[in-house]
Amino acid sequence: MKVAFRTLGCKVNLYESEALKNAFHARGFETVSGEGADVVIVNTCTVTHSSAAKSRKEIRRATRRNPDAVVAVLGCYSQLSKERVEAIEGVDIIMGTADRGRLIDYVEQALKNKTTTVDVKDFSHLGGFDDLYLEAYSDKTRAFLKIQDGCDQYCSYCIIPRARGPVRSRATRDVLAEAKRLVANGFKEIVLTGIHTGSYGKDLPDTTFHGLLDALRNIDGLQRLRISSIEMHQIDEALLALLAGDDTFAPHLHIPLQHGSDRILRRMRRRYSASEYEAMIEKVRHYLPDAAITTDVMCGYPGEEEADFQKTLELAERVGFSEMHVFPYSAREGTKAYDENLESPIAPEVKKARVKTLLALNESLAGAYREFLRHRRKPLEVLIEHCEAGMCRGHTGEYLYVEVEHDTRENTMMRVTLEDAAYPVSRAFALETGPKRG
Repeated sequence: MKVAFRTLGCKVNLYESEALKNAFHARGFETVSGEGADVVIVNTCTVTHSSAAKSRKEIRRATRRNPDAVVAVLGCYSQLSKERVEAIEGVDIIMGTADRGRLIDYVEQALKNKTTTVDVKDFSHLGGFDDLYLEAYSDKTRAFLKIQDGCDQYCSYCIIPRARGPVRSRATRDVLAEAKRLVANGFKEIVLTGIHTGSYGKDLPDTTFHGLLDALRNIDGLQRLRISSIEMHQIDEALLALLAGDDTFAPHLHIPLQHGSDRILRRMRRRYSASEYEAMIEKVRHYLPDAAITTDVMCGYPGEEEADFQKTLELAERVGFSEMHVFPYSAREGTKAYDENLESPIAPEVKKARVKTLLALNESLAGAYREFLRHRRKPLEVLIEHCEAGMCRGHTGEYLYVEVEHDTRENTMMRVTLEDAAYPVSRAFALETGPKRG
């Protein structure tokens, strides 16, 4: 039997799809790109209005192109919009964001007698972490490792707590066991990921994110450990001292800002001020002076005035982010901001112009950070992810995407220096290859 996966959205979805691929392979299924599939799995996203629309489009495409296949839909969109998925003809299985381990049993049942299954659970009935196990990735050099699910923050614009439920952390022993399997299977970098990664452990006794990091860094053979994202209030001096004291940790932190105006931050329910965020960045720079700091920035939030937007630009320049992920506000029904958007929406053309301004600033800041590293001739370690015709590309510990002319192979750790400050891909010069630690 042949199975095809269509995955939309974040690193958590990518992890979950890969874990499900592992489960299907264990039952004898072959993964294919799409044509001739007996089963099509669509793992959906709903973080923005656009991503929800893309999810519906992908579901319809799956049923249209594979009319004889079993089509299963799961993920955040189906968790929140089960009825809309049920209305799409040709969908056989609908699941949300819980108990995904049952998917393969539902699929095998549908293959036998074409049954229809709807299993979307209310989070009030859930227990702990929904375990999915992973040993290998089909097409990745860096391995994502999911350590927690859910979020308790309820930012005013975000629908994800309703789609993912409360914080549930994975047992430390299970995280360590999977990390060891991934390293044994040749992965040199592990990226810790989750819906609210830094909240790991808050729901478990005697368990902390700091403790997990301390345990993971001692795994034999692990050369790089990266935190996918962490909120500013989850960073303290003990954590920074840990990160600074072991070069297993990637010199990169992704710390969401969202906005530079205190007025808008309060409306967003972000629970910190712009000055508090900036003070935390100064502390990060004290411990990790050369590290890359990336962030998320939103514009066009309801009621955002030009003065508010200017504060975002000014704060971003002062911080000197190495990269910003820029998002226009997207109204999501069921959030507090949805009603505010009805009262004080930002005109689409204004939102579009502000996105363009932020993207231009991002390019300038990204180039400046690369120039800073290039000027210092600082050796960087890049994990080679793709090679073709003597040109190799990969990410450095600072999460810079670089290319280097070399005859090495994929999944090689290489020391380089930057030749230029181009963004998004910088040219680099190879110094040596091989592991940084014996």
